[in-house]
Amino acid sequence: MQIRVAEEVYWVGAIDWNARNFHGYTYATPRGTTYNAYLVRDEKIALVDTVASQFAGEMLGRIRELVDPERIDYIIANHGEIDHSGAIPEVMKLAPQARLVCSRRGVESLGRYIPGDWDFMVVGTGDEISLGRKTLAFIEAPMLHWPDSMFTYIKEEALLLPNDAFGQHLATSQRFADEVNEWVVFDEAARYYANILWPFSPLVLKKIEEVQKMGIEISTIAPSHGVIWRNNPGKIIGAYTRWAKGEARQKVLVVYETMWGSTEKIARALVEGVASEGVETGLYGLPMADRSEVIKELLEAKGILVGSSTHNQRMLLNMAAFLEDLKGLKPTGKIGAAFGSYGWAAKAVQQMEEDLQEAGIDVVEAGLSFKFAPHNEEIKRAFEFGKAFARRVKAAI
Repeated sequence: MQIRVAEEVYWVGAIDWNARNFHGYTYATPRGTTYNAYLVRDEKIALVDTVASQFAGEMLGRIRELVDPERIDYIIANHGEIDHSGAIPEVMKLAPQARLVCSRRGVESLGRYIPGDWDFMVVGTGDEISLGRKTLAFIEAPMLHWPDSMFTYIKEEALLLPNDAFGQHLATSQRFADEVNEWVVFDEAARYYANILWPFSPLVLKKIEEVQKMGIEISTIAPSHGVIWRNNPGKIIGAYTRWAKGEARQKVLVVYETMWGSTEKIARALVEGVASEGVETGLYGLPMADRSEVIKELLEAKGILVGSSTHNQRMLLNMAAFLEDLKGLKPTGKIGAAFGSYGWAAKAVQQMEEDLQEAGIDVVEAGLSFKFAPHNEEIKRAFEFGKAFARRVKAAI
């Protein structure tokens, strides 16, 4: 069933109830996802974004409830990634006269992912297409989150269609954020931002400021994943602004990987020490804890303590993968430290400190490292280390 978003603007996307991973296996999607496409019905017909190729039939069924797909005049590709562009060839088979509207860099990405003899119409910031009563305006948004990304804005409805910005991986029968539990929606929006958009935070701030200076009224934000923000879109814009600025609260994550339980004992003592100072904390053992969930929790936490046993003179593999994620995501405004245990060579702590620094995290305490299983006095030292780190977090907020 299609859903009305605004006057003569309809959601015609697809719900992927079974999706549990995204971008390969780097990002868990425990609540599924949607691929949102929007049909604008006017004197001319426009389809803004499509869906993953396996859901093309579902999308076309919804379009047929509104118009014959052969009547589509424009297909707007805000971004070339195949979860949004995969169904374009199926639409083009039915509407070969349709023009494929994209950014300059979109010509390249679409040409690679869906090669064909498409009638491209290249647009940039300030360009417009009149459909009759409605006007589509375009705003380039490079690196949010691909070089080809752009936003489509329907002026008469104050409706922003920003593709991946402001999205969430969330499968639900409801289409609007105010119809779903608010905690769930913002939990998934935070996971989305932390795992996909975090590296581009400076550009996020710049784009928000640019749009505000343009004086664009926004009454509804309809992203290409998840639910649609209506009534109060300023709430998610405010959250993006906080996340992009690196604003955080008094919270510490303790993330560790252990072989025989020694590093876990240290981690538990650290958690107790942090909590004794009245600072919120959480304990995450790898690989049991999902990396993308931990990264989401770090978004609004000021501090992180990472720990690993030393094996083959290296940190353990799941911790190494987690820190590789952090180096790519470049979290802003965080402080951290490392801890661990070892048998013959104390190497892991130094490596973790180096990785934290490469990720842009300020290492504020010398690492804590114990040989073999920690004894009672060392557990006490770990507790005090946690207390001292918590005080650092308080001072940094």
